[in-house]
Amino acid sequence: MEGFDILLSKIKEYDKIAIFGHTRPDGDCYGSLNGLKNIILTTFPRKRVFCLTSHVENLSFLGKMDDIVDEELQGCLAIVCDTSTRDRIADQRYKLCKEIIKLDHHIIIDNYGDYNIVDEDIAATSLLVARFLFTYPEELKITEKGATALYTGTMTDTSNFKYRGVNLETFVLAGKLIELGADAEYIDQQLSAESLRATRLKAFIYQTLRVTKNGVVYARLSKSVIKLYNVSYEEAAHYVNLLANIKECPVWILFIGYPKEIRVRIRSNGPDINMLAEAYGGGGHQ
Repeated sequence: MEGFDILLSKIKEYDKIAIFGHTRPDGDCYGSLNGLKNIILTTFPRKRVFCLTSHVENLSFLGKMDDIVDEELQGCLAIVCDTSTRDRIADQRYKLCKEIIKLDHHIIIDNYGDYNIVDEDIAATSLLVARFLFTYPEELKITEKGATALYTGTMTDTSNFKYRGVNLETFVLAGKLIELGADAEYIDQQLSAESLRATRLKAFIYQTLRVTKNGVVYARLSKSVIKLYNVSYEEAAHYVNLLANIKECPVWILFIGYPKEIRVRIRSNGPDINMLAEAYGGGGHQ
């Protein structure tokens, strides 16, 4: 694959590589960043590799983000994973890097990279990284921890292999990651564990949800509610899918009151909603 040949040659070319993710990172973001970092360091141990996005506590078992000064990014190769538009890159210092590679699976609306490796049909960016790994089986290496990161990203972005885009390749790549040491039971335990306060917040969402006359179900989490239940904004945002699978409601929305804005998480199991999200500065899958 031509794009992967470029990716591999650029990884070989640079001594320092910074891997960037999107704001409010999810499992696929953390998985693809940490998985790719593991591949690079396991294969080329003398290179310096940084992962740069926001810290998420419940994903920290995959690896921690790096804290570096601007000077470290001079002369770096930037690889931006799972981020459809440049404004959603969490650390805007990617602009300090010498070259930029975009590695993504979202609908293409912003080709901000010097090289853009995007497959809109693959179910997760972590799977794209796995495909890269297995394209060069004699050259690239990964450890059990790296396989765990990529499997976690795959599992979370497909919601346990339920979403559109899951196909034979999805299971083949996931199976290979299991063979390399990814422990599905351990990963599920890490992702499923939640605090008592989080459980109570879920109950609040179910008690206060509303449905419009057109069949859109939504819930609102104000700043005061988030403070009352003492959860992070990242935890709150992940609860959007509590509203999924209500048969009368093909679209569901969670409104979250951040300190200076209201963020809107919108999902669908039928109607194409990406154009609506893009109209208001968002994006994503159909």
